[in-house]
Amino acid sequence: MAVIARMLVRRLLLLIPLLLGVILFVFIIMRFSQNKPEYAYFQGANPTPEQIHQFQLENGLLDPLPIRYLRFVGDLLQGDMGTSVLTKAPVLDSVLTALPLTLQLTFLGLLIGVVTALVFGVTAALFRDRWPDQLIRVLSLTGVAAPSFWLALLMIQYLAVDAGVFPTGGYINPADSFTGWLRSLTLPALALSLPVAAQLTRIVRTSMVEELDKDYVRTAIGNGLPPVVVVGRNVLRNALINPLTVLGLRVGYLLGGAVVIETIFSLPGMGKLMIDGVTNGDPAVVQGAVLTIATGFVVVNLVVDILYLLVNPRLRSAG
Repeated sequence: MAVIARMLVRRLLLLIPLLLGVILFVFIIMRFSQNKPEYAYFQGANPTPEQIHQFQLENGLLDPLPIRYLRFVGDLLQGDMGTSVLTKAPVLDSVLTALPLTLQLTFLGLLIGVVTALVFGVTAALFRDRWPDQLIRVLSLTGVAAPSFWLALLMIQYLAVDAGVFPTGGYINPADSFTGWLRSLTLPALALSLPVAAQLTRIVRTSMVEELDKDYVRTAIGNGLPPVVVVGRNVLRNALINPLTVLGLRVGYLLGGAVVIETIFSLPGMGKLMIDGVTNGDPAVVQGAVLTIATGFVVVNLVVDILYLLVNPRLRSAG
């Protein structure tokens, strides 16, 4: 356990410079954006150069970039993500309003993706080179090649417009109606998760096949242990180590893909917040939304790394 503890501490310590790097990257990228705060503030007006200069001076926009970055980091440490130049509302309030929906959509998509990948990946491995395996491999290849936005449009056309089973868009709070909430997020979650499920299915199948070919599996079955027990207790647990290493990247994909899916289904999440910020030329809102998603991606990968350390039997034996 000492080995695992040291690795956990090392991962946590690496999180600090990693987050600072993410903040720096977002900060620099936004400085090169054409959406400037001074132009957003005077949107619809015809300001004089003196008025623009005065706004820049009052808001520290003429300070050197290193000073502005340090001030930005200091504000973030105090929970201040800036203020929208259009609505004059704190960006943090907008993020806290939009983030729960994005997290709900991401979690539901992750649940669908993981369960689907486990069922189809294990089935394909157990029926290797037979028709269930061939069919699942074809379906997974098709799913990998199908982009989420295309699946979303197909689902809206056939399952919402033609069949009328699901709504075409909009969001219902689970506090108002759990059934309505589930119906409003089912199509977005499916469109978001199916490509991820297809990728994970291939990884789970490959890991299961490699594990099933190992000597301990044949020995255990030869000694009279039921195959179901061997697969469920040993093979599946060991085979999930490799898929777990890429799960963090897939969660990051879900977070990023939610931006597009939310726009297609008119969901008031981080995607809509970001698109509205770009459309309205509000750089503080865009910066806050991008930084939140990027930070979420880093934190999720840290959690997956920690889970990998905990479930890896070689690390446990080393401890």
